Amino acid sequence: MAVRRLPVGIDSYEKLRRGDFYYVDKTGLIKDLLENWGEVNLFTRPRRFGKSLNISMLKSFFEIGTDAALFDGLAISEEKDLCERYLGRFPVISISLKTADAADFSFARGLIAMEIREEAGRMQYLLESDRLTSYDKDEFRKLLGDDISDAYLYRSLRILSSLLCKHFGEKVIVLVDEYDVPLQKAHERGYYNQMTQLISQLFGAGMKTNENMLFAVVTGCLRIARESIFTGFNNPKVHTITDSRYDEWFGFTDAEVRQMLDYYELGDYYETTREWYDGYRFGSLNVYCPWDVINWCDQLRCEQDDTPQNFWANTSSNEMVLHFVEMADETTRAELEELSQGKSIDKELFTELTYDEIGQNIDHLWSILFTTGYLTYRGRNEDGTYRLIIPNREIRILFDRQIKNWFYKKIEGGLKPLFEAFDLNSPVQMETALNACMTDMISFMDGGNTDEMKESFYHGLLLGMLRGRRGWIIKSYDETIHRMVSLHAKANREAGNGRADIILIDRFRECGYIIEVKYSRSYSGLEERALAALHQIEDMQYDEYFSDSDIEIIYRYGIAFYKRKCRVVNAG
Repeated sequence: MAVRRLPVGIDSYEKLRRGDFYYVDKTGLIKDLLENWGEVNLFTRPRRFGKSLNISMLKSFFEIGTDAALFDGLAISEEKDLCERYLGRFPVISISLKTADAADFSFARGLIAMEIREEAGRMQYLLESDRLTSYDKDEFRKLLGDDISDAYLYRSLRILSSLLCKHFGEKVIVLVDEYDVPLQKAHERGYYNQMTQLISQLFGAGMKTNENMLFAVVTGCLRIARESIFTGFNNPKVHTITDSRYDEWFGFTDAEVRQMLDYYELGDYYETTREWYDGYRFGSLNVYCPWDVINWCDQLRCEQDDTPQNFWANTSSNEMVLHFVEMADETTRAELEELSQGKSIDKELFTELTYDEIGQNIDHLWSILFTTGYLTYRGRNEDGTYRLIIPNREIRILFDRQIKNWFYKKIEGGLKPLFEAFDLNSPVQMETALNACMTDMISFMDGGNTDEMKESFYHGLLLGMLRGRRGWIIKSYDETIHRMVSLHAKANREAGNGRADIILIDRFRECGYIIEVKYSRSYSGLEERALAALHQIEDMQYDEYFSDSDIEIIYRYGIAFYKRKCRVVNAG
């Protein structure tokens, strides 16, 4: 018996089945979908986890005229009553928006219009239908034209479903794959509002109170549930990667991977496969990335190379991740380093972001990394936060080689003049460097309503910058939040008669720094406040912190901030 071919890059269910490719049976999704009825069903999963293949499988199952033999021997074929009622019984509209990747709105709109036109082109039998009027056929011809107007593009799904329902006498099933790709690309390239309007109108007309639609299935990576596009949905049922329902239908389970490896006589590579490509958690189930497993098996069979590759990482878009890494602060870098070391971090996940909101807060980084497959979770805490981890070795290498490299370039390049100013003990250069950093990195300089809150804001800002220097031990006490922050120790160390804002120990140069931070209410008051900070260091005898150490060279800095400006004075 011939060994089935591996379906590398194939997301057409019919092609896969007719070509005698290896297929991991996911037809149980059909039964679950029908038994857990929803008029509009949104599935969010990372890229390369089988969304497109499942959409194609649904189309092949439901569409009138399908070949029932495509499902022979599969799980759904055992459901006799269900197959009798639904298999090949309904007209289907199926579109994919994954190709709507363009530099400007006009081109992107054209790509979406072409997708609609090609789908309508499959249905040219409607022009010969004796159930459609001449007016109906004229409406259909407009969808086939090269210059479809906005009005007809917006209503294209609704028009098609109406004509199909009239022709067949059955309600229509609507399938939309990768709905969020055009929104993501539009956000990255500056035509977001135009694309939002287009998708909102297209989906609203096609899926809201559409009496000709039986149900719809929509897939994507992100759950953009607060976008205006979803106002057109009648209470969509959203199935995310944290939901247990449908958890086994996207991605490969451990049993499925073992079966595939054994089929190709690759069972000896199970542990390597699990280490590199397992680790994702969907609902209550651990799953592998199908793209990785299929390509890995293909490599082992064809190339005789048993060195695992970063298959998923090399095909996934990293533009959004790069955007967040460029926003990241030093705390974020430390957390990324913890993740790359196999540790977990506890984070709140924001599952209903709009694209406008995504880029406004660095905390949203974790939600994006989670929903796009760079991170997974190992449970939830009592406070609702998730225990996030890197799923496997493939993604850990990606963190080490790409995400951390992007971040280091951002931090080390931008803060190099500041670190040089410390080495030279130059308050003028330090002041210039800090002013440049604040201009480049801070979009607003408020930090709170009271002077204490503003001072705490600048304290935290400076502390985050200083953490970018390797070889420094940093200790900080924030008088406002009453807690000690340390990279290397959490002991609450007092210096002299009080606590210095920031104490640095340069292990390479064997010197110490004492920094006191003040807030000024005006630009003209910067000098006075900086000198007051310096005097506080002397008056409170903060030097005593170093009395039990081998550090003999100590530099003292008073730094005052006002909006995007600062003044630096020093002694020692």
